[in-house]
Amino acid sequence: MNNKRSYSAAAGGAGTSAERPVRSARRWTLGRTILAVVALLLLVNIGLGWYWSQEPDLMPVRTEGREVAGQVITGSLIDVADTLLTKPGGYLSNDIMPHRLWLDNMPAWELGVLVQVRDLTRVMRRDMSRSQSQSREDPDLAVAEPQFNFDHKSWAVPATESEYRRGINALERYQARLAAPAGENARFYARADNLNYWLGEVQNRLGSLSLRLSASVGRAQLDLDDGSDDRVGQVEKTPWSKIDDVFYEARGASWALVHFFKAAEIEFHDVLQKKNALVSLRQVIRELEATQATVWSPMILNGSGFGMLANHSLVMANYISRANAQIIDLRVLLTQG
Repeated sequence: MNNKRSYSAAAGGAGTSAERPVRSARRWTLGRTILAVVALLLLVNIGLGWYWSQEPDLMPVRTEGREVAGQVITGSLIDVADTLLTKPGGYLSNDIMPHRLWLDNMPAWELGVLVQVRDLTRVMRRDMSRSQSQSREDPDLAVAEPQFNFDHKSWAVPATESEYRRGINALERYQARLAAPAGENARFYARADNLNYWLGEVQNRLGSLSLRLSASVGRAQLDLDDGSDDRVGQVEKTPWSKIDDVFYEARGASWALVHFFKAAEIEFHDVLQKKNALVSLRQVIRELEATQATVWSPMILNGSGFGMLANHSLVMANYISRANAQIIDLRVLLTQG
């Protein structure tokens, strides 16, 4: 009887020992499978991230079917805002997925575009659609402006995309009403003062961007609030982690402005020709188009002024500063020409 028990125990022990390598092999196979899946997901995420980070090309300004004053610049505004939502990857600034941690260049680009959309929509509501300061504002533009000023990082209800889409729909209604029968149609006044109001907004934005881009290498800022002769100089420098964000924000703003200036050339052609300002506006477009050249470097470099490495921020600041100088001349011509 005891011999049988000993035999059974020995057989059971042998079976357990035989199963151990099998279990170990299964665990090893499961571990390798998990690692393979994670690696595959990471590669897919990197591939999608690269695709989503591709900036949209410059679009031709459409004029067909937009013969009425105001339809070209409104249509350009619609096209730019729509591209913000429908480009590869869609709108990414409010994305909460893990890849958002390393896809910060495109959200910065989107912010640059969005700021220009907001500025032009505001000027259209406040000035371009009104004959004078006491006249009634357009109801559709009164809807569009606050929609584009919605929080650009909201992912919950309401989502940013839905709010901006309502703004685009309001612009489309305004564009359609520009050609509606008398009494129902919207208004657009292509006057020199209205163009000048918008150029003032652009001038301030580009001046700020140029300053921030130049701060990539640090610059001494005098303390103008100090009344003494020995004013304390403070060095302002963009943090290294934000240099690429400022670069792509400026690049997005320039991308949007190229379309808006081309549309403005069409809408305000008679005014610009009368003021001898067409050449100045076209030079602004040329400088802004230069900011859209392909960046061949895998990262935004921040070399010193005369060092061995390039400084992409200073190159961008150069083009934007030159465009801004032309805008200043353009505004003078519109006022005095």
